[in-house]
Amino acid sequence: MRVPARRFPAPTCCAIALALFLGADPRAGSAAPALAFKRAADGGFAFDTGQLRGRLRPGGRALGLCSVIHEPTGAALDRSNGLFSHYRVFTADHRYGGGAWDWPGTARLRDDGAVEVEWPAAEGRPFALRAVYRWHDPATLDLETSVTAHADLPGFESFLASYFSEPFTNCLVEARSGFAADSGARFIEATQSVGDWQMFTRDLSVLTLITDGRWKREPNPVNWVIVGQWAEPLGLRRAPALGLTAVVMAAPEDCFALATPQEADGHRSLYLSLFGRTVKAGETARARARLVVGTDLTERRAVELYQRYLTQPAQPR
Repeated sequence: MRVPARRFPAPTCCAIALALFLGADPRAGSAAPALAFKRAADGGFAFDTGQLRGRLRPGGRALGLCSVIHEPTGAALDRSNGLFSHYRVFTADHRYGGGAWDWPGTARLRDDGAVEVEWPAAEGRPFALRAVYRWHDPATLDLETSVTAHADLPGFESFLASYFSEPFTNCLVEARSGFAADSGARFIEATQSVGDWQMFTRDLSVLTLITDGRWKREPNPVNWVIVGQWAEPLGLRRAPALGLTAVVMAAPEDCFALATPQEADGHRSLYLSLFGRTVKAGETARARARLVVGTDLTERRAVELYQRYLTQPAQPR
């Protein structure tokens, strides 16, 4: 039977093209195609893009994407505190509680289908933190995190955490060996032989932040092994048995380190250290990050996705 040709508006055509690029069926979830969050009865938000479905801030908890299912395979993607959750927050001389996921805050559904989360300033926390989650396409989540300083925030850092499900056994970072300017870029696997907790940094200058004592503060202090310099803040978590890859990326000016436990560790995590600079009183600083999930994504295709990301303008705030 011959199916009549359909004309699609430009945004739909772009979504279909990217779905094909990621190995997805562009017809999946085509009703709407639901690139928007919806309010859930428990005070959180639900989503179903046709590629990914799950929850944001389940039960009103200050977490990122949780209970995420990759619809074409039926695979669960996350564990623990979910994907793109705001965890540790530091300045040069202070850690602000266990993590932002413990702070009281509010969230609202915006008219464009994005969710805006706000953690107001409080006693002992002289800044307001804000996050906007929005779908770029059925397989791609964009996040903008902003901080408004009520006092100078020296060496401010927001540590963004993603915890993947058990099958995501492999972790790679696009990096250089050491810090030599002429060392070539390649994807380095986070093997246990390198160390239990591994970090890749923008350059040598940010080591003063990483070693200023912030990571010795309870709870759960970490002794990072500095593996080398990232070529780009681009990391992969792979589930070989499922043929799935999750790609975590950030704008290079917004991210000063990318971190991971050795890949076999049960956390199955990837982290982005965002900001990494002094935010002056009265200033608002912003950092962008993106999560992409696809089938059979090669390293080359991950780099292509990253290069596309860098050319795309920031979304309206």
